[in-house]
Amino acid sequence: MKNLILMFCLSLFSFSTMAQNDLPNLDVTSIDGKTIALTDATNKDGVTIISLWATWCVPCLKELDAINDIYDEWQEETNVELLAVSVDDSRTVKRVKSMVNGKGWDYTVLLDTNNDLKRALNASSIPLTILVKNNKIVYEHSGYSPGAELELYEKIKELSK
Repeated sequence: MKNLILMFCLSLFSFSTMAQNDLPNLDVTSIDGKTIALTDATNKDGVTIISLWATWCVPCLKELDAINDIYDEWQEETNVELLAVSVDDSRTVKRVKSMVNGKGWDYTVLLDTNNDLKRALNASSIPLTILVKNNKIVYEHSGYSPGAELELYEKIKELSK
């Protein structure tokens, strides 16, 4: 009986990890209003960070600010790219462009105002940070605490080899 339960648990685990493996091929909007296929926006030569965030989410802003402080170094060492995908709805999306300009973020900022990507990733909360390589999700982390960006960078370095 124990073996049967163990087999059932292992099959559930493997199914859930396989289901999350591919990056959803959805359209998102650039901050300038252009429609972009998410899979076309990812880094073809390396790792892409996709961060789901919103203007009203304080931990999201802290995470993106922390990464911004060291982003140039990360790019030089690992060729990583960051796509900051705002999940602001139609009421708050107007704040995105001014916030990005005010923060001076050099990231590619995309909009998911209908939350299609958020739903496809089964994201129950933000910030959600995923690492993508060859359009496969290879790492996922939700929430932010100071120093979490360093753990993220260790994963990026590991995947960039």
